[in-house]
Amino acid sequence: MARIAGVNIPTNKRVVIALQYIHGIGEKFANDITTKVGIPADRRVNELTDAEVIQIREAIDRDYVVEGDLRRNVAMNIKRLMDLGNYRGLRHRRGLPVRGQRTHTNARTRKGPAKPIAGKKK
Repeated sequence: MARIAGVNIPTNKRVVIALQYIHGIGEKFANDITTKVGIPADRRVNELTDAEVIQIREAIDRDYVVEGDLRRNVAMNIKRLMDLGNYRGLRHRRGLPVRGQRTHTNARTRKGPAKPIAGKKK
């Protein structure tokens, strides 16, 4: 089992798919990494040599922000917005949708389960 950026990568999947298990690496970055290292697209993780795994690990460490560092950056950005007290920060603080979605109906993912209101029935 290969371990890259602190994540155990599944061994029986193709390298491009397995790299996407790392937080911060999607389809495009996975394809970019495999082309930089020179691994064919149909190669599987269990077929990689130790040298290729090390090359992938070094390429990710050198060129991409992933896992803990990325999560920390995102959390710091959200905290900065909340400290500034601008509209997006207030929406984060109240746990409401941030990007202009409606909240009269829907938005249950951000707001949580519906709370009954006394005397609301018609």
